[in-house]
Parts: sequence; structure tokens; C-alpha cells
Amino acid sequence: MSKFFYIARSRTGQRITGIEDVSSEEEVVSRIQAKDLLVISVRPEYEKEGVKLKPGVVARVKVKHQHFRVSGNDLVLFCRQLATLLGAGVTILKSLDIIAQQVSSRRLYGVIKDLQRNMEKGLSFHEAMAQHSTVFSELWVNLVESGEASGNLAVILSRLATYLERNAEFKRRVVSALLYPIVLLLVSLGALLFMTVKIIPAFSDIFAGFNVTLPLLTKMLIGFSSFLRKRFYLVAAIIIIAFYIMKKYISTREGRLKYEKFKFGLPIFGEFFHALIVERFSSEMATLLESGVPILYSLEISEHSVGNLAMAEIVRKIKEDIRDGKSLSEPFEKSGFFEPMVIQMVGIGEEIGELSLMFKKINSFYQEYSETFLNRFVSLFEPFMLIFMGAMIGIMVVGMFLPIFQIAKIGG
Repeated sequence: MSKFFYIARSRTGQRITGIEDVSSEEEVVSRIQAKDLLVISVRPEYEKEGVKLKPGVVARVKVKHQHFRVSGNDLVLFCRQLATLLGAGVTILKSLDIIAQQVSSRRLYGVIKDLQRNMEKGLSFHEAMAQHSTVFSELWVNLVESGEASGNLAVILSRLATYLERNAEFKRRVVSALLYPIVLLLVSLGALLFMTVKIIPAFSDIFAGFNVTLPLLTKMLIGFSSFLRKRFYLVAAIIIIAFYIMKKYISTREGRLKYEKFKFGLPIFGEFFHALIVERFSSEMATLLESGVPILYSLEISEHSVGNLAMAEIVRKIKEDIRDGKSLSEPFEKSGFFEPMVIQMVGIGEEIGELSLMFKKINSFYQEYSETFLNRFVSLFEPFMLIFMGAMIGIMVVGMFLPIFQIAKIGG
């Protein structure tokens, strides 16, 4: 028999410590969980807080960090690993220690170590996470708090991991669909720029040696080429400064709202941007409600994490109407932002008590809509770019060869 020192928390968040005389660490965990407590840490008594270990007691694993920043994939992997370890009965501190030995992000490694230190000092898991708001969003912190309060942290983290994986996969598909048209556009613009600054000047030098009146189209092309070559740095500087000013303006609340309104008002693409926002909102609401977070609290979290000021304002008004006793479908309809299908599904979800399921279905619909839109856009963009490139190159060729035909007539 051995003595084990443990740290646990009750459902109310109270920190509880003690010593158990048992044969194994697993038996300690079982005993603590039987008392309806959340296990934080279990150690042999000689490793109790404040007691330093002798050299060689704990094997150190050298972590190989591949990058500094914390990517979305790093967080997805961290959440899935933590959910799996906690589900297997491993304590939080030990789970964090195991994960820290495997992370590829140097910054995330430091964050995990800080989580361990703060929890050993007495903070709950969600309180420790809240101190790293740049890494863990409000959605993370509130879901973890819900999991700690209900005693189902492993289940909540598993749902959060599923949400993150689903979102990451959706983003990958969106980026993959947009990659080809972006590359095609850049190549096309590069080709036009090359012809403007290299090919047209060569023809201009040839025409200068002949006493011939140049056609208007040729003069325009040569003039534009000359301006671009002489004022290239000025044009580049103006573009960069304009981009910087626009970015600074959009970073303000007023600028952000106008930019979002502009995006939603775009022909064709406005509906796509609208669908992306509803997709994210419905995904967050489905995850929160499924995890047992009350509807008002779920709306509060979504308001701050949906990533769109216009949508956040709509969610805030919906939350106020719900607090006044209205049904969820009423403020959804009053907002004018949601389509009738969404309003009806939310209303049905309220009636049958399956709001999380309905938000999942709404999320699936908008994901499929967004992917279908992108696939159609890509299929139409390629022939459009080919026609555009053909027209531009055709204009340049005609403009450059018209004087050659005149020179040939004079020579004949």
C-alpha cells in the first residue's frame, strides 16, 4: 500500500486536498470520482506540493517545437487529446503534462505549463484558461466552466473538439476552393504587368525609328506603359498607403460596421458572406446548447465570439427579447437577418425541446450552401478569366501590330 496526495474540486468549485492510502494511482482516482469530485492531480505523498523531487525521479522529455504561434490545428489537437485523456480517467494536471511533451508550438507549450502552475496554486481550469484570452476564446472558457460545474469536463471537451474539427475542416475546404481562382488571378495580372512593362516598351522603341502616325489605341497603350514604368514606385506606395488607411479605418467600430454592411450588400457574394456568418453562429449555438449551457448564456457567449459586429448586435437584441419573456423565434424574425427556414426551424426546436439539434441542422445546411456556392464560383471563374485574359492580350496585340501594318503599307 502507498500514500497518494490528491487535489480535487467539488461541483461548486471548492478546492479539496487529501491523502489516500491505496495500492495504485488508479484506485485513488476511482475513490475521488465516486465522491462526485473532479480530479485535478494525484501524486505519491513524497511529491506533495512544496516538496522538491530528487534528481532523476521524473523523466524529462525534450520537446521539439516546430513553430512559435498557436495555430487552429494546435488547439484542435490539444482539445482532442485532453478530452481523450480525461475520459480515460487521467487527472487534469497529468493530462496537461503529457500533452505538453507533444505540442509542436513553443507558445502553446508555455501556456500549458502556466495552466499547470496556476491550477496548482488553486485556480480552477477555466480560471487558468481565462488568463490566456489570446489563445483560448470566450467559447473555450465558458464551455470548460460548464464542464467543471457539471462534472462532465471530458464530455464537454469532446464536443468542443468536434466543433473545432468541424470548423477547421470547413475552413480548409473554403480555402482550398478559393486557392485556384486566386492563383489564376495573380498569374493573369502578372502576365499583363509583364507585357505592359517589357513587351510594349520594346515595340515603342521600334516605332520611334519610323516616321509614322500611331493609332489612338497604340498611343494609349504606350502612354500607360510609360507612366507605369516611370511612376511604378509611386503607384505601389499609393496602393500600400491606401490599404493601410483602409485597414486602420476598418479596425474601428464604425469602419467595421460599414465594411460588414458593404460586404452583405455585394451582389452575389453578399449572400455568401451572410451564409458564412449564420453558419458560424449556428455552429457555436449548437455546441453550447448541447453542452448544457442555458440559452441566455449561450447567446451571451455567441455575441462576443461570432466575429461580426453586425451579427453581435443582432444577437444582443435577441438576448434582450428572450430575457423579456419572448420566444426565440420572434426576435429571430424581427431582426430581418435570418431566412424564413431558419426562423421556422428555431421555432420547431423550441416547441419540441431540441434547439441544439435544430441549430446543427441549420449549420449543416449553410455549410453545404457555402461549399456549393464556392464550387459554382470556381467553375464559372476559370472561363471568365480566360475570356478576360484573351480580351486584354488581344487589345495589346492589336494595338502593337496596327502601326506595323501601316509601316508595311508605306514600305510597299
